[in-house]
Amino acid sequence: MKRALRVITNKYLITAVIFGAWMIYFDQNDWSSMRQRQKELQAVKDNIAYLNTEIDKMANERQQLLTNPTVLEKYAREHYKMKHTGEDVYVIENNGSMPARQNYRSDGAQ
Repeated sequence: MKRALRVITNKYLITAVIFGAWMIYFDQNDWSSMRQRQKELQAVKDNIAYLNTEIDKMANERQQLLTNPTVLEKYAREHYKMKHTGEDVYVIENNGSMPARQNYRSDGAQ
């Protein structure tokens, strides 16, 4: 008992415990801040990976536009509404809001 009390009251042990508690809970770089920063870092890394794949897709699309005339024509028709001479272009816009469906009987009554 006396020996345990002596170990617990050791000034170096008390200092180390206080220092550890300070570093874990009260410091600017405490444990919860470090976890939050790690989550933010992972989110940024995921975003970088996503953007790199988008860059690769765009580079591939650009290469196709520069080398393949049929892809270039398709792109021009879809994005710039270009057409050949004598063609009519009909643009159908679907904004997602359709009128409510009503049930009609064949005899005209509702």
